[in-house]
Amino acid sequence: MEKYTYRITWSDDDQEWVGLCAEFPSLSHVDRNPEKAFKGIRTLVDNVVSDMKDDGENIPEPLSTKKYSGKFMLRIPPERHRDLVIEAQEQGISLNRLVSDRISA
Repeated sequence: MEKYTYRITWSDDDQEWVGLCAEFPSLSHVDRNPEKAFKGIRTLVDNVVSDMKDDGENIPEPLSTKKYSGKFMLRIPPERHRDLVIEAQEQGISLNRLVSDRISA
């Protein structure tokens, strides 16, 4: 599937390239050539999706086509929350802006 999120990374353990798909974290394809690792994981995902369709299973939606609100819940210790609020106040910005800037850095 072309809209899925693929990544190719080097594995020191295997001494080969590993093709991965974020929507199918249990799948991987290893090859000495990075292009072949990419092609291999795409082929594997295509085969798995085809099997899932045949079996009437729910197929994961590609991350690239999902709509995101820009909001997510983050749990931190109360003391850290207080420290961040104080830091944001001292900088004259919102807590949201402070945390967003930190994540972006």
